[in-house]
Amino acid sequence: MDFIEGEVLYVNKPLHWTSFNLVSKLRWNIRKILKIKKLKVGHAGTLDPLATGVMIICTGKATKQIESFQYQTKEYIATLALGATTSSFDLEKPIDAIYPTEHITRELIDEIIPRFTGEIWQVPPIYSAVKVEGKRAYDYARAGQEVELKPKLLVIDEIEVLNFSPPILKIRVVCSKGTYIRALARDIGEALNSGAHLTALERTKIGDIGLENCWQIDNLINHLEQQI
Repeated sequence: MDFIEGEVLYVNKPLHWTSFNLVSKLRWNIRKILKIKKLKVGHAGTLDPLATGVMIICTGKATKQIESFQYQTKEYIATLALGATTSSFDLEKPIDAIYPTEHITRELIDEIIPRFTGEIWQVPPIYSAVKVEGKRAYDYARAGQEVELKPKLLVIDEIEVLNFSPPILKIRVVCSKGTYIRALARDIGEALNSGAHLTALERTKIGDIGLENCWQIDNLINHLEQQI
């Protein structure tokens, strides 16, 4: 393996890790193994700390491929809790409102879900890295400041209902770069005349790369130590 010339690694991001944590750990260990001071390492698509799944990590000259990976379609398995919302649209923040769910049936879900396929406009979450006047949206949110985020046009190729066991809804989503699954959960909740937030999110594919192609981080580091 030539990490300076460039390698592409597929890793299953652990729960509670930031994407930056994962990149930093790999960079530190590769530099330690190779006994070098500097190494360029980057990733092709951020995952929230409460999400797990496929991350593509590029090193050295292979970091030039990052943009091409970012524009590939992504697949997620998302678990939504209906009838309650949080300000972050996931479990990062506490529940801030409760809504009725008695009227939500599988038939209603099957009627609503197709509305979110194709080209849609989506307002990003306030707890996100979207920039507003040179500042990250989450910086405004954490400071208690309100800010207006503009909707973005994106493409959702598929949404499949995997299971509905009230009030939990599990869906599979295939979508374009820039899609916030947390915001999709919010919008589905509103379309159901209720509320919703994410309780789990797993990215299962980037392009043709699936979880079956990914290393667990500790196994990857052990493998690198043995190979180099």
